[in-house]
Amino acid sequence: MNKISLYGLLLITISFAFSCSNNKSKQSISHKEIAISDSSLYIHPEYAKGFTVKYLKDGVRLLDIQDPQDKNELSYHFALVPKEGKAPAIPSEYTVIPVPIDHTICMTLLQLSNFIALNAYDYISGITSTKNLYNETILSRVKDGKIVKIGQEGYFDAEIIMAANPDVIFISPFKRGGYEVIKETGITLVPHLGYKELEPLAQAEWVKFIAMFIGKEKEANQLFEGITKRYNDLKNQASKLKERPVVFSGEMHGGNWYAVGGKSFLAQMFADAGADYVLKDDPSSGGVNIDFEKMYNLAANADYWRILNSFPGEFTYEALKASEPRNVDFKAFKEKKIIYCNMKQSPYYERSPMEPDVVLKDFVYIFHPELLPEDYQPSFYKLLR
Repeated sequence: MNKISLYGLLLITISFAFSCSNNKSKQSISHKEIAISDSSLYIHPEYAKGFTVKYLKDGVRLLDIQDPQDKNELSYHFALVPKEGKAPAIPSEYTVIPVPIDHTICMTLLQLSNFIALNAYDYISGITSTKNLYNETILSRVKDGKIVKIGQEGYFDAEIIMAANPDVIFISPFKRGGYEVIKETGITLVPHLGYKELEPLAQAEWVKFIAMFIGKEKEANQLFEGITKRYNDLKNQASKLKERPVVFSGEMHGGNWYAVGGKSFLAQMFADAGADYVLKDDPSSGGVNIDFEKMYNLAANADYWRILNSFPGEFTYEALKASEPRNVDFKAFKEKKIIYCNMKQSPYYERSPMEPDVVLKDFVYIFHPELLPEDYQPSFYKLLR
């Protein structure tokens, strides 16, 4: 099935659970936006482009969700209504969700990272898998049966989902499907589009989105404020440096080099760390397949090579040579300047979405070590030895 038809099928299968309308989302809401009494509980996205919040009286919030990369795509509308108290009149296009919720199912490690950052384990009753998951608390809860595994996308188990008793299920509607199984349960599906944000801080800000469902707005605001300060402080230091090393990314797989475009999340991270990405002028925001010759022409003399993979055992220069003999021709290979993270040995996907400041620090330490203490210990990315 081609990408267009698959995309259309997914939208059809999940649309039942959403209050979606491009036209309605553009209409003005008749209710006045009302300030809440405690400013520390006020959620206002500064970087994230995928959700907005309007406040009504009695603590009701109108939550609008849209694709951060395409405002013309479907939008989704939910009214978060406090369980205690009387709700005002709510526009008909909004699906009502009583909050705080008691339990939910997370479909991705990105979603899970928000709950981990908020120390909100009690709200998680189901996940898809424990692959690439290192969090001891969640693994222990899976072992004890407090968190169930519902299967992979496309192969969900409806009985297990019902047994998990979630109030809502957070999904990624533009990824693989299988939601036709979930729709039969009648459980509200809520899109979490943090993975489509193109800026590191924008992705991390989705922790505020999750916080609204579980009553941890204050904690999320404080957490994100710290992340933002640390990230921007380091970014500003790196921006003042005149020397900017050149970096490329990816590996050969199945006859093509898989990289990411110049408008991608990773490209932005490289720029913020004070480096120039070889594909920075490419207009793509997602993956880019390039043949070896083209990548070599672009990156033969690049200073650094970034690799993220799940290699069984110890990844070495010899292993990289064995996978593609021509890899030895890159300057970064010859000078031993490969930036590496092994997802089989690092909790990358469960932590990095909520630690963009730490990922940035790792890159800055490699690109511009003079900006950090000599004894700094990288958390995710290190030079391959």
